[in-house]
Amino acid sequence: MSHLGPLRRGVWAALLGQLLRPPRAVCIRAVDCHSQVAQAVLTSQLKPHQEKPNFIIKVPKGTRDLSPQQMVVREKILDKIVSCFKRHGAEGLDTPAFELTDMLTEKYEDNFGLMYDLKDQGGELLSLRYDLTVPFARYLAMNKLKKMKRYQVGKVWRRESPAIVQGRYREFCQCDFDIAGEFDPMIPDAECLKIMCEILSGLQLGDFLIKVNDRRVVDGMFAVCGVPESKFRTICTSMDKLDKMSWEDVRHEMVAQKGLTPEVADRIGAYIQCHGGISLVEEMSKDPRLSQSQRALQGLGDLKLLFDYLTLFGIAEKISFDLSLARGLDYYTGVIYEAVLLQSPGQAGKGAPNVGSVAAGGRYDGLVAQFDPKGHNVPCVGLSIGVERIFYLVEQKMKASGKKVRTTETQVFVATPQKNFLRERLKLIAELWDAGIKAEMLYKNNPKLLTQLHYCEKRDIPLMVIIGEQEQNEGVVKLRTVANREEVTINRESLVAEIQKRLSES
Repeated sequence: MSHLGPLRRGVWAALLGQLLRPPRAVCIRAVDCHSQVAQAVLTSQLKPHQEKPNFIIKVPKGTRDLSPQQMVVREKILDKIVSCFKRHGAEGLDTPAFELTDMLTEKYEDNFGLMYDLKDQGGELLSLRYDLTVPFARYLAMNKLKKMKRYQVGKVWRRESPAIVQGRYREFCQCDFDIAGEFDPMIPDAECLKIMCEILSGLQLGDFLIKVNDRRVVDGMFAVCGVPESKFRTICTSMDKLDKMSWEDVRHEMVAQKGLTPEVADRIGAYIQCHGGISLVEEMSKDPRLSQSQRALQGLGDLKLLFDYLTLFGIAEKISFDLSLARGLDYYTGVIYEAVLLQSPGQAGKGAPNVGSVAAGGRYDGLVAQFDPKGHNVPCVGLSIGVERIFYLVEQKMKASGKKVRTTETQVFVATPQKNFLRERLKLIAELWDAGIKAEMLYKNNPKLLTQLHYCEKRDIPLMVIIGEQEQNEGVVKLRTVANREEVTINRESLVAEIQKRLSES
């Protein structure tokens, strides 16, 4: 600005200074803007607590929560099942809830569309397990095990249309028992059927029947009826729906969707109406058409031996040779079976629940070899108990009877009628816990005695220990039987022994 006059230079300097100085209004706006951002962040943090969520709070379709009352019933069912598995010498096993997708899709064929895919998880394509059998076979192959008798309890997932009223879910629990190893024919198979009978009888679900067939008989039947070998598995999957659909609907699926001729479907229909005992096995062995299949004759021969062992086990009357049984999963290779509950004449037509099969299984001799790099084979046979369906039936029976369920196992409640006795109650309850006695108390410094009595009665706690100032001074406690409200005074030192004696007698 050297070419300007002094006055003009002063004016320009003043103007330039004004331009370079941050305007006060701009500074204020900047502060205001910062405050608004902070306010917005604070509001966003508080908003979830101030407003109701804009989504429906529910469990996913095909799943459910289990209340404490339901858990009591469920645990009793599982205890009976697992105790039976252990009685037969099984070892416990657990496997991951998800497996590699490729491993699962190759084993289920027509059912792989029912699996829940987890997509890419850290470079691996994973899916939730469809059952407990394929993971068990993978475990045997991976650990190079040639023999094992195992049980497993765990959840599995199937992406199908659920029917919760019939005990069908997308997420459900399975209880499996399997025998892996090379043994003489039909001995392990007969034991699996014996276990199934023991469990269903022990759960007292009513009369039941176990349908038995052999996949070699099924394949032989398909062959002699004219089913192309390439369609064996898919037709088997259709036939497996006979417990949910009528033969007419299954026949329509075989013909219209899977390309069988009506004549072939009708030949199959004639066989699947046959069911009976050992006499039917012998009759089918002489059937002019079926006896042309060597595979069918092998299956019938094993079934004859199986019925001999079932007779020795005393359960042959519970078993029916049923040619309609297919078990659609591809990995079955030999004997297959499925247990169904029978309605009594009084139940028929009265809306009695129909839940389909409550247990199933069979022989799968080739599955382990599919995982072994060298193709080493480990024959296997096993069964699965349908816990959800059984649980549904037990629930219905309990609702009908109005039976009350205790949700805790508390044996003793520690109480006081006076104030400022929290420390004495804490010492007393710790002594009971240390002795292995299940005990409770209210988490209040000065609870009212009536409140404590009501708590015990509402929860069906059998015994109550009462301590107050007088009891403390005399070195005694009162032991109250909650059901009849009778009280006795006993020495403080003998309390644990007295409680254990009463609990052992109850």
